[in-house]
Amino acid sequence: MTAPATDSLLIIDDDQTFAELLQRRLRRHGFVTDVAFDAATALGKAQQLKPSHILLDMKLGDDSGLQLLPNLRQLVPHARVVLLTGYASVTTAVQAMKLGADDYLSKPVDSAALLAALTGQNAVEPAVVDETMSPERAEWEHIQRVLALHDGNVSAAARAMNMHRRTLQRKLQKRPVKQ
Repeated sequence: MTAPATDSLLIIDDDQTFAELLQRRLRRHGFVTDVAFDAATALGKAQQLKPSHILLDMKLGDDSGLQLLPNLRQLVPHARVVLLTGYASVTTAVQAMKLGADDYLSKPVDSAALLAALTGQNAVEPAVVDETMSPERAEWEHIQRVLALHDGNVSAAARAMNMHRRTLQRKLQKRPVKQ
């Protein structure tokens, strides 16, 4: 799967090594790429370049890709925006889609899935899961939802869940439980 030669891609990621790796990988597939490592640069390049595709990391140092998403949508409304994250959860996926993301992928991601998301040619339909969620996964999802409601403020989220702040911090340091 190769992108048409006219497709331009803006990669927004604070991890310079990862962003440059993605840039090299996607250039081989026909994308004309540029990279931004922070929110301010990303907005400037989006306004200047008007890319047809945007690959946006959810965590941009002190900034959030979710907070940047509405501004990018305003600058380049027709761009295909794919949010990429190492901290995937149902809550952030729903929030990203509501804010205007076209797709949502978790790191690490293989080239085929990345290209399918960027080109909008996802041939794979999401599987319908009729299994119930494990209690550990339900707890993880709940924590992520409450944390998002409190704009990432751990102390406020801990108070809302009637939990000690330190306990919540320990739970957040663990990897998300697989479904």
